[in-house]
Amino acid sequence: MVNSVISTESLTKYYGEVRGIEDLILEVREGEIFGFLGPNGAGKTTTLRLLMGLMRPTRGRATVLGMDCWTESVSIKEKVGYLPGEVALYSRLTGDSLVRFVAGFDGRGEAEAKRLASRLELDLARKTGDASRGMKQKLALILALMKKPPLLMMDEPTSGLDPITQHVLYEVLNEYRENGTTILFSSHNLPEVERISDRVGIIREGRLVTTEKIEDLRSKRLRHVEIIFADEVPAGLDTLPGLAEFEEADKRVRLKLRGDINPLLQKMSGFDVVDMSVSHASLEDVFLEFYGQGKRETT
Repeated sequence: MVNSVISTESLTKYYGEVRGIEDLILEVREGEIFGFLGPNGAGKTTTLRLLMGLMRPTRGRATVLGMDCWTESVSIKEKVGYLPGEVALYSRLTGDSLVRFVAGFDGRGEAEAKRLASRLELDLARKTGDASRGMKQKLALILALMKKPPLLMMDEPTSGLDPITQHVLYEVLNEYRENGTTILFSSHNLPEVERISDRVGIIREGRLVTTEKIEDLRSKRLRHVEIIFADEVPAGLDTLPGLAEFEEADKRVRLKLRGDINPLLQKMSGFDVVDMSVSHASLEDVFLEFYGQGKRETT
């Protein structure tokens, strides 16, 4: 039986009369990468802060590694690697100084920090006050990862990182997961979550909409496809399986397609294509299409 590393029961947080999250029921299992997916303002950061014991819930409760997130928050902070959404570092200190400071609490992590700095191509000798946003994000990631914690909780971990560094980070997180670390990370980027997660929880307006295995989520996503043909448009494009919308004008076809794209590619075989673009539906489109959220609301 797989153990729950994170568990919440009706977890709710209000800021005065403003909703943060409401009646959140969330479970993260040992050894998985769990993507916490939602648009900005959905309640992702509030959830992570509550799990770290940085705020007291309005009602409900949460446990991390079997400990209550509010009454045992000090013990949780000792065991969990945490990356906040807004990184704040001592601007007068170098990366080396910060690494030694964090390692000094229990004498662990300095060697791993240097290994990670090499992987992420970060110069630890530089003062953080002189660093770019991306460099500060790399350093914050290193500080969260360096002790090889049993659990990592990260708020938008790829924020400010270039695509090459993002790819390296994905590799590092997979390596940590293979060595037993459980990972919860928030994101508003659907392709990013799909790329590295085992399961995903989708949050909208403070409520958990669904929890899905990543392969099930893939089967539901929408693609926006636009194709320009040189001569004629293939017959039967308007009857493709998973077709949500279809529009044809002259030699240009626009469509929304759910699930497998191969039937479309088979229909196109043998026809001369001038141009083709494929993009994923926005996260909000996924909510509205598959989880019956109704019209958009202002939050």
